[in-house]
Amino acid sequence: MSEVTRRSLLVEAEEEGERLDRLLSRRLELSRNRIQQLVSEGRVWVDDQECRKAHRVSPGERIRVEVPPPRPLSDRPQDLPLDVVYEDEDLLVVNKAAGMVVHPARGHPDGTLVNALLHHVGDLPGIGGRLRPGIVHRLDRDTSGLLVVAKTEEAHHGLSEALRARTVRRLYRTVTWGHLPREELTVDAPIGRDPSERTRMAVVEGGRRAITRVRVRERWPAAELLDVALGTGRTHQIRVHLRHLGHPVVGDGVYGPGWERGMGGEARRWAQELARRVPRQFLHAATLAFSHPRSGERLRFQAPLPPDLAGVVAWVRETLDEGGWGDV
Repeated sequence: MSEVTRRSLLVEAEEEGERLDRLLSRRLELSRNRIQQLVSEGRVWVDDQECRKAHRVSPGERIRVEVPPPRPLSDRPQDLPLDVVYEDEDLLVVNKAAGMVVHPARGHPDGTLVNALLHHVGDLPGIGGRLRPGIVHRLDRDTSGLLVVAKTEEAHHGLSEALRARTVRRLYRTVTWGHLPREELTVDAPIGRDPSERTRMAVVEGGRRAITRVRVRERWPAAELLDVALGTGRTHQIRVHLRHLGHPVVGDGVYGPGWERGMGGEARRWAQELARRVPRQFLHAATLAFSHPRSGERLRFQAPLPPDLAGVVAWVRETLDEGGWGDV
């Protein structure tokens, strides 16, 4: 898109009373943030008058919208390793490696997934007024696995709405310390900034609602292999909820460092060996399923555990098969 795009729409009877930003987001398939940005820039008119984003529309009103061409980002394309699992004209699914930051930020100005995507996708039409890929959801730097990235404004809007409607299925594989009280459970606990340490998140009163579903796959001597499904997508949600249960993720240096030192007897010896072998937080986005924003086709992708984590699981199973750790 190299020129200003102009759209004109007429408010229908059934749309009476709807907020302007909601109506335009739905009719133009742009995010509400993008619509609000256009309103604040004076690029939206109702019956030839500039308006507010919260304006309640009336039948017969004529709305004009001016969408400027996207502005270049300062982020530079970089030819970095990128495992693309699926790609079409609207989106792509990436199997992110552990250690890769998703967005450039202070301390990580480049070498990120966004830099890699800018190199890989050479004809981005722009999202949110910028020439950039649309990151629909994120993974922590040390979490590996699947995430979907929009290539168009329309795809970004559709996928973001699907996330809000909780129709995107995200299943993670993790290992946690100790043993849960049940084979399956649901954590419904609000998450916000940790009042004692603002760089961390915690379960706090008044936080945003967060839902995590947990199922035990394998029970080990002092830890468990779990499947974890997200009902919502809060920052560090899985790690925070599992810590809240008293069973933090193995290898998590923020929410569970040194957890194995609190164990006794043979369990402690086994746990210390497990901790030594886990190179990072044991958290992997293994399954991703969603409806394609254009066709509606249901897509499902799976990514096996990467070698660093798969090797840990293989070691555990081998030692248990051989009975090398007694009855711990």
